[in-house]
Amino acid sequence: MATHPFDETDAFKTGRDVWFAMRGAGDAQAAMDQAAEHPMTRDLRQFLFEHCFAAVWARPGLERATRSTITISVLCALGRVEELKSHIRMGLNNGLTREELKEIFLHVGVYAGAPTAVAAVRAAMEVFAELDRGTAAPGA
Repeated sequence: MATHPFDETDAFKTGRDVWFAMRGAGDAQAAMDQAAEHPMTRDLRQFLFEHCFAAVWARPGLERATRSTITISVLCALGRVEELKSHIRMGLNNGLTREELKEIFLHVGVYAGAPTAVAAVRAAMEVFAELDRGTAAPGA
């Protein structure tokens, strides 16, 4: 399959650097290589780097752990379990502990409903098991 190069704008580079730091270089590179294989996924990655990770995550004013707490809370409340798993991993890389994640899920459960907390805890347990086994999937 053809590789579709990214437009290496300043915003792209800033977003890429933030995302690599949060994901870990190996997983981030594998996901980037996969995204570059198709124009649809390549363009989405380009957009996310420029508009999510450069324009928001790289802003001053909040620490990355705080941004992770907010993101994880919103994803829990919206029931976006697959994206939640990715942000649980990044939250850990941003300094959140498993104990803090548990507290986030309990707190969100009060405001977004018990089933939301249950789904979040299940997602976290899957992520923790993968990390503990050393089998976290690249791009996950």
